[in-house]
Amino acid sequence: MPTTAKLVRIAFSLLCVMTSVVRGQEIESPLRWATASAYEAQIFPNIVYAVAGGHELKLDVITARTKTVARPTLIYIHGGGWSGGSKEEYAWFTLPFIAEGMNVVNVEYRVASVALAPAAVEDCRCALRWVFRHAQEYGFDTTKLVLDGHSAGGHLSLMTGMLDASAGFDNNCPGKEDLKVAAIINYFGITDVPDVLQGKNQQDWAVAWFGSLPNKMELAKRLSPLTYVRSGLPPIITIHGDNDALVPYPEAVRLHQALDRVGAPNQLMTIPGGVHGSQFWNREENWKAQSAIFDFLEKYGIIGHS
Repeated sequence: MPTTAKLVRIAFSLLCVMTSVVRGQEIESPLRWATASAYEAQIFPNIVYAVAGGHELKLDVITARTKTVARPTLIYIHGGGWSGGSKEEYAWFTLPFIAEGMNVVNVEYRVASVALAPAAVEDCRCALRWVFRHAQEYGFDTTKLVLDGHSAGGHLSLMTGMLDASAGFDNNCPGKEDLKVAAIINYFGITDVPDVLQGKNQQDWAVAWFGSLPNKMELAKRLSPLTYVRSGLPPIITIHGDNDALVPYPEAVRLHQALDRVGAPNQLMTIPGGVHGSQFWNREENWKAQSAIFDFLEKYGIIGHS
């Protein structure tokens, strides 16, 4: 499998060849931008951020430019139904944020074949704590941290950013840092875990994540973002296709409505006819989604333009 560093370098080149604009603003030329990216971006692959159950948990850091300057930082969590996927496989999804001048932390976690629920949630909380503890070293602006993920990664991004210490998922990496983020990007993430664990919407990958654990439905509720809706949450943007056969679109609607009821800032962007997986949407749909995300981050002061 190609390393994250190789994937990002290749993707930078492809992105520059495909377009000569960044958010509607012309750049000098794709080649000049590719050259700048090649020499300004830095990649620090496979950093061990924690050890759990004898398993080394790794992440990649990609700094948009010099790491001596604190920058808004995206923490990306890959999808795969809690049972598959890898940080290398989905590194491409972080490219627009690097082009925007944000740093990226690309996180792996224990999938179901390594450890059952709630290990993935615990790991992602550990990764967030690692970011706080290494902010000065890599130039992470901890007041402008953004969690992002697709599918199971969307769920894990929501959980990582919505939890507080009292939820009981921080015991693998305890600390005194206040693990608050500035925003959460949720691409069709699971918001009601019991909904995909049992009943008409049951999914094999959800069943695999819980295995033969006792009190599965009780734990599933504790692992549902809907359980943690309250005022004071960071702004949340959800992007979800209304023809999603794997993570039901009504879950996105329910999260949106629940957040509205408590006055939590949020936005739901619906992709009409969109199926599960943004790689199956057309280029215009993905462009609209990405533009909506950047507008959302600008609205809350996380990124900005002169």
